[in-house]
Amino acid sequence: MKLEFLFYPIQLKHTFRIANYARNETPCVFIKLRYNGFTSFGEAALPPYLKVTPESCEKYFKAVNQLNYFNNLSLEVGEFDLSPIKENIGINTPALAAIETALFDLIGKIYNKPVWEIVGSDSEKMPVTSCTIGIDSEEILKLKIEEAKDFKVLKIKLGTKNDKNIIEIIRRNTDKPLYVDANQGWTDKNEAVDFIHWLKSQNVLMIEQPMSKSNLEGNAYITQNSPLPVIADESCQNLNDVYDLRGAFHGINIKLMKCGGINEAQKMIALARKQKMKVMMGCMTESSCAINAASALAPQCDFVDLDGAWLIANNPFELPQLEEGKILLKKESGFGLVPKPDSDIFFSL
Repeated sequence: MKLEFLFYPIQLKHTFRIANYARNETPCVFIKLRYNGFTSFGEAALPPYLKVTPESCEKYFKAVNQLNYFNNLSLEVGEFDLSPIKENIGINTPALAAIETALFDLIGKIYNKPVWEIVGSDSEKMPVTSCTIGIDSEEILKLKIEEAKDFKVLKIKLGTKNDKNIIEIIRRNTDKPLYVDANQGWTDKNEAVDFIHWLKSQNVLMIEQPMSKSNLEGNAYITQNSPLPVIADESCQNLNDVYDLRGAFHGINIKLMKCGGINEAQKMIALARKQKMKVMMGCMTESSCAINAASALAPQCDFVDLDGAWLIANNPFELPQLEEGKILLKKESGFGLVPKPDSDIFFSL
């Protein structure tokens, strides 16, 4: 068994604009594993802030093949160990997330089990997922709201001098509950607290990463004075970060590309619960492959923001199914991925 990989730039339907930058595509590398007639997939989505490139992923995947990792692997349900890769090659979290996703998909297919069942999730406890609305003109904001009509919650990107105006535009066009993501864009903690009180009056339910990840004191002040839950995103990359965030945030946003995969994400969930913190499952701009992987853990979380596959124009797989704003977990084995008929041959099963 060897890992195959394919560079695949993900094209966005709209310019993705947040407080600090904008982009129209996300570099991505897909991987494929073949074993005894089974084919499984993984995805490494590479937004700029992760500082991982397709070239570094290529080097990493080639090293994994040279390590002969897969041929020494015990294919028991959920028992595979990534430590030989980490110890011999190093840590590249999106690449590790792709490898682990492909392995979970493969194990699920071998044992004819959905991954969400393997990881102990209860499909009946799936929260609604939000759909992200990036910073844009009023005309495009209206269009994005219409495109998100099947979602029950919207996540609004803020962190600018025009934040109140953005919310007012949103409120002229929809009364859906909102999450707000400042993407580290707020700089005055007292103004932030005052603004959050106003946001609560606008049916905002949660605030994500209000201030810079380097400003733990400022984020903690906002958390201690906020009438809404405050969730760490950029401040929380992996398990080690969770230890430091108790008291500074009400909860954490876990993303597979940040932490390195499902097993690490489960450890983060367990630690957050131990520390009485809320948990959000989030994503980058990703295809259905990575979204389905994160969805397997979503029922274990309080908030879900797994909209990436709906924001891209060249998804090689069919979209997950939404039911009352919730991602419907399939009973099919693995992640239940269905390649689109016109997808590249790489994605055929």
